[in-house]
Amino acid sequence: MPLEEMGAFFNARIAGYEAHMLREGNEAYVCAARLIPPTGDLKLLDLGCGTGLELDEIFKVNSTVRVTGIDLAGKMLEKLQQKHANRQNQLNLVQADYFKYDFGKNTYDVALSFDTLHHFSREQKIGLYKRIYAALKTAGFYIEADYMAETQEFEDFKAAENRRLRAAQGITEGYYHYDTPFAVENQTAMLQAAGFKSIENHGRYGIDVILVTRK
Repeated sequence: MPLEEMGAFFNARIAGYEAHMLREGNEAYVCAARLIPPTGDLKLLDLGCGTGLELDEIFKVNSTVRVTGIDLAGKMLEKLQQKHANRQNQLNLVQADYFKYDFGKNTYDVALSFDTLHHFSREQKIGLYKRIYAALKTAGFYIEADYMAETQEFEDFKAAENRRLRAAQGITEGYYHYDTPFAVENQTAMLQAAGFKSIENHGRYGIDVILVTRK
């Protein structure tokens, strides 16, 4: 099948998206949510927030957290807004490219990405991590819960397939949906290259691994 533009890919799958993501249960979402402090006046940046499956669990832990959620797919954001219609004063939902959106400096207590960054290159991710680092307050931290390869061989295979498919379609730029997960040790090295000093591995849940990084 041909590669699809990222936003269009997810907009076209809105009907079955949550069932697909929860096919192995919600344990990873619950674990990530437990890492959020229950304190008041907490500001959270959610990159690639989709329909907010992670926020469904986070609001159970911290009912007052204020969220800036960014996603390319407008229909995903509409679903999120419908689910949490009673939290409009807590949700700032932005349809945008998070590689280009201005996060500000020293703004957020927590930043989070959940199953969104496994489509991008090392260079793209390190650049994004540097911006996340700058957007966090001094005591802030970043949670990445994402699809990560179990072996270097699998990482290399997926990267090669992505290059092959893009070449076959003549794609030279833009965001197209294809999974290119990195091995955990490579993912950790990227976060360190962006400036994060402390990186904690909170375990693997199916294909996802949860990393918590601090300045």
